[in-house]
Amino acid sequence: MPRKVPATVVTGFLGAGKTTLIRHMLANANGRRIALVINEFGDLGVDGEILRGCGIAGCTEDDIMELSNGCICCTVAEDFIPTMEKLLERATPPDHIVIETSGLALPQPLVRAFNWPGISTRVTVDGVVTVVDGKAVAEGRFAADERALAAQRAADETLDHDTPLAELFEDQLACADMIVVNKTDLLSPEEAEALAAELATKAREGVRVVRAAHGALPVEVLLGIGSAAETDMDARGEIHHHHHDDEEDHEHAHGHDEFESFVVERGEIADASAFARQVAEVIRTHDILRLKGFAAVAGKPMRLALQAVGPRVETYFDRPFAPGEARSARLVVIGEAGLDRAAIEAALRA
Repeated sequence: MPRKVPATVVTGFLGAGKTTLIRHMLANANGRRIALVINEFGDLGVDGEILRGCGIAGCTEDDIMELSNGCICCTVAEDFIPTMEKLLERATPPDHIVIETSGLALPQPLVRAFNWPGISTRVTVDGVVTVVDGKAVAEGRFAADERALAAQRAADETLDHDTPLAELFEDQLACADMIVVNKTDLLSPEEAEALAAELATKAREGVRVVRAAHGALPVEVLLGIGSAAETDMDARGEIHHHHHDDEEDHEHAHGHDEFESFVVERGEIADASAFARQVAEVIRTHDILRLKGFAAVAGKPMRLALQAVGPRVETYFDRPFAPGEARSARLVVIGEAGLDRAAIEAALRA
């Protein structure tokens, strides 16, 4: 029987650094033919654009496939399975497939999809890598505080579960074969060590917890785990979410309606640093979870890429503008339901 193509699922919360980790992986692939499947939440395929603009030799346009019609776990039959079949049917199949999930997607339904008849004999889940924003989690932004939760439950009988963000975070940890505590350059060594130890207590037995800055880990650490994750789903079950075969139940299984996203367009900006400060202020004012996109800066031939999680904003120039390409800004805003879209649009266009 032909060898199954290994696939690595990279999951993690919004802004944890999944795309940065994958860029580093591609730049250090050591001859491996790696194909990417990227799942965006929202209307703007930012992660795919970042990876296409990375200039890495051997990473061609055909090696990057995007699913932008909804999260993978909701569009398995319509989007994900045909995409995988297309990759596997190439004359020269990839050596490895890397799947970057949306920050709002549960990994468990995706891993289960590898048992579908069309691909089960041809591909296997080498490992699930959950990327954690070490600085954010250390600050308590995306992790449940058990003592505070207990106090809230005691005071309010209507509370019977964690916040949506805490639930999603725990489910991503529950599915992991490896947890990458990223952005440790923003923590002291003692803080990073304590956080890694804490996350290890929340993971399954045998799950490795590794620390990284800017997603820089050896490819040999990330690939070749050999977990065949699709064969032991009982150990990776969702703590909070349950999926059913009934289509109507499936539509309501995730709670994606607790999140929303939209795109803001504006003309070119005058100053990159000033705009980064403006974005950070908009995020703080409106409690935005994630903001990312691209912008044209007056007088600059290169496109500005912008990535923000919480109040931290990172910018860099990724590639020159193509001839005829519009010199404008397009930003995708992601947050919990109820964002004041009109106010956010006005603030970002100011």
